[in-house]
Amino acid sequence: MTTEVHENVQKYYGTRLESSCDLQTNAACTLPCRPLPKSAVNALALVHPEVTKRFFGCGLPVPEKLEGCRILDLGSGSGRDCYALSKLVGESGHVTGIDMTENLILASQKYIQHHQEKFGYANPNTSFVKGYMEKLGEAGIQKDTIDIIVSNCVICLCPDKKTVLQEAYNVLKGRDGGEMYFSDMYASKVVPDLLKKDPVLWGEGMGGSLFWQDFISLVQEVGFSTPYLVSASHIMVHNCELKKKAGDINYASGTYRLFKLPQNTSKANAMVTYKGTVPDYPNQLDFDSSHCFKKDEAIQVDAEMALVLQCSRFIPDFSIQVLDCPDESHNLTPQYCHLNPFCLADNLGSTVKQCSKQASQKAFRPDHR
Repeated sequence: MTTEVHENVQKYYGTRLESSCDLQTNAACTLPCRPLPKSAVNALALVHPEVTKRFFGCGLPVPEKLEGCRILDLGSGSGRDCYALSKLVGESGHVTGIDMTENLILASQKYIQHHQEKFGYANPNTSFVKGYMEKLGEAGIQKDTIDIIVSNCVICLCPDKKTVLQEAYNVLKGRDGGEMYFSDMYASKVVPDLLKKDPVLWGEGMGGSLFWQDFISLVQEVGFSTPYLVSASHIMVHNCELKKKAGDINYASGTYRLFKLPQNTSKANAMVTYKGTVPDYPNQLDFDSSHCFKKDEAIQVDAEMALVLQCSRFIPDFSIQVLDCPDESHNLTPQYCHLNPFCLADNLGSTVKQCSKQASQKAFRPDHR
């Protein structure tokens, strides 16, 4: 399974870098454009400082309503996100981290007992396995067993992204609307092959970034729902040499959520009303950048969003009235402007300007221009 790209990434993150401060650009960083809920901030504060020190990014891709969920973290690195999420899923949930770099897996495993005791759990609810995101089955991750997959700016480091997405789709639960919620780097145009062969550009996430429109097509080919864009930030490359190599290609970080929905299910538009029951969101649930659900306020959603709410862990949190009008969206040419991370970053005025282990422990607020 190991390719030259895999070997270069393992060297880059396994031996060359000690912390995010050592990254030559801030490119492998993602800052959320909306503040983390208090529960997530508190969970991060409980993570062992040595684990946080070895963290190679910024922010935390954390969806809502995690209690009792089984979560898989693709490219778990130091284990920081896994340990924070293990607090949020509670003792009845479980978090598995997978990474191909043995040094990082061994370092992560050292702190399992520490966090178990810190959280007051009778048994550990976190595990780490060495393996490839392209081969989840070989790493012991069974099909249809995972509620939520998270990932923090590592898919851009993988040479075969379609296989990564397909493997993720396979292990997610289908009947219960499994979700993939992840942050990654995206390019404003297709990255040429010459840049893909540069080991530093690839290690920084720039060489392997997908053109954002290709990403939309790819996830739908695999079988996922239309992606929902949650947040985005422009990425500023300050290293002059790397910036020159990138030329006119711009980069943005984007957080998307994808759902594995039941196949051959009838779809219809619906009126939905949020009950205010999702923890941390009593008055308003910002599902993504296009859907804001206010408590006790009925709004109409399209057929796919209606199906997401009906077939996922969010079904108890909404009153859903299916409408008689037929869904004609399949007859229309898809319009994906609202899924463009560069446009959203423009609208939000957010830019990733710095990334360090110190910044990642603060308020997770982007700089506003």
